[in-house]
Amino acid sequence: MARPRPFVGLLAGVAAGLVASAAMAVFQAQAQKLLPDPDEDDPATVKAADAASEAVIGDPVPEPYREPAGQMVHYVAGAVIGGIYGVLTEYRPEARSGFGGAYGIATAALLDEAAVPAAGLASAPEDIPLAEHAYGAASHLVYGWVLEGVRALIAGRR
Repeated sequence: MARPRPFVGLLAGVAAGLVASAAMAVFQAQAQKLLPDPDEDDPATVKAADAASEAVIGDPVPEPYREPAGQMVHYVAGAVIGGIYGVLTEYRPEARSGFGGAYGIATAALLDEAAVPAAGLASAPEDIPLAEHAYGAASHLVYGWVLEGVRALIAGRR
C-alpha cells in the first residue's frame, strides 16, 4: 500500500465532494420529475439552514434566501462528506468499493435514514414512501460514483 497522504486526500475529497454534490443536484432535478408531487414541506437542507440562522440571529432564513441557503447546506455537507472520504481512502483503499458507490449508499443510510430524521429535519423513515427512499439511495449512489471519479483524478490514486 502506498504511504497515506491525508492532506492530499482531504483536499481531493473536498473538491470531489463539491463536484459530486453538483452532480447529485442535477440527478435529483431530473429524478424528481418521476416522483409524485412532493410535500409542501421545506427540504431538509432548508430546515437545516433555518436552524443555523435561528441559532445565530434568532430568526429563520428570510424568504428570498431560503432556496440558496438550502443549496449552501447541500454543498457544505457534500464537501465535508467528501473530505472525510478523501482522507479515509488514503488509509483504507477498500473504502472505494463499488467505485465509491458503497460510500454513497452508506451516506444515504446514515444521513437520510438516521441523522436527518433524528434531528427533526425530515419525517421518520417509516413515514416516507418507498419511492422517496429509492430516490435518496439513487441520489447518494450518484454522489458516491462522482466523488470517487473526481477524487481519483485529483489525488492520482485509483
